[in-house]
Amino acid sequence: MIDDEANVLSVRGNILENGMPRFFRRLAEGIFDEEDLIFRTKELIEFLDEAAEKYDFDRNNILAIGYSNGANIAASLLFHYQHALKGAILHHPMVPRKGIDLPNLTGKSVFIAAGTNDPICSPMESTELQSLLEIANAKVELHWENRGHQLTSQEVEAAANWYRQHFNNK
Repeated sequence: MIDDEANVLSVRGNILENGMPRFFRRLAEGIFDEEDLIFRTKELIEFLDEAAEKYDFDRNNILAIGYSNGANIAASLLFHYQHALKGAILHHPMVPRKGIDLPNLTGKSVFIAAGTNDPICSPMESTELQSLLEIANAKVELHWENRGHQLTSQEVEAAANWYRQHFNNK
């Protein structure tokens, strides 16, 4: 729905929580196991490096698209590795880690979709993530829906419009 001509590399988390794959462990809802998050973020960047070599694609041209836990691991890539991603579309992300210095994200563009009534990711969390990324020099657009934590077709369409403006001039 974002770009029907883009190549897709779909990744899946290596952690199971109640039978569902996740990218990293949580201690409770909204509370990340930071040690596991750091380990899984490093594991993911190594996978991306290996996949780029194996499948011969431009490692510097990766845009992450994630929802909830997937958005959190993508944000963690940005928080820990300057050249991990070209940009990101983050649906309902949280701040992956607090109190750390982010790398210089000059030239990175990030779209954040958030719900004004999200019980998992509060509006304050969304604006804090936006602020932290902007302090690191990323260009960030924060899109609001008057909804909760669900992914809506309206926010996907807003993300697609943002993508066309920043990455694809279709």
